[in-house]
Amino acid sequence: MEKTIPVKKNYEFKRIYKRGKFFVGRFIILYVLTNSYSCNRLGITVNKKIGKSVKRNRIRRLIKENYRHYENFIKDGYDLVFVSRSTIDLPEFTDIKKEMKFLLKKLNVFNREKWDCSKDC
Repeated sequence: MEKTIPVKKNYEFKRIYKRGKFFVGRFIILYVLTNSYSCNRLGITVNKKIGKSVKRNRIRRLIKENYRHYENFIKDGYDLVFVSRSTIDLPEFTDIKKEMKFLLKKLNVFNREKWDCSKDC
């Protein structure tokens, strides 16, 4: 991830949860808050209720990889926190990809001009 810095501190997560906007999807919840930097900051959380560490890390890797696909199409200057929701089945890569794009568009973080140009170019 080229332009993204991780969110690591607990107080940063709390600030994003408290002050940020959020939208709920089937598999993930996205919290968004503007920051004063020229780059994005990313946090991923997976609850222990979801399963053992193997399953939690798999979901974390799926979210991170999907974010990497959309990283160039996300506007700069945002704090993003993805929270996975507990489901019976493990979500597929394409399910998370569709939902992530939907949530990014819903919260006006997705840059549609770059997306349209990339398909034409």
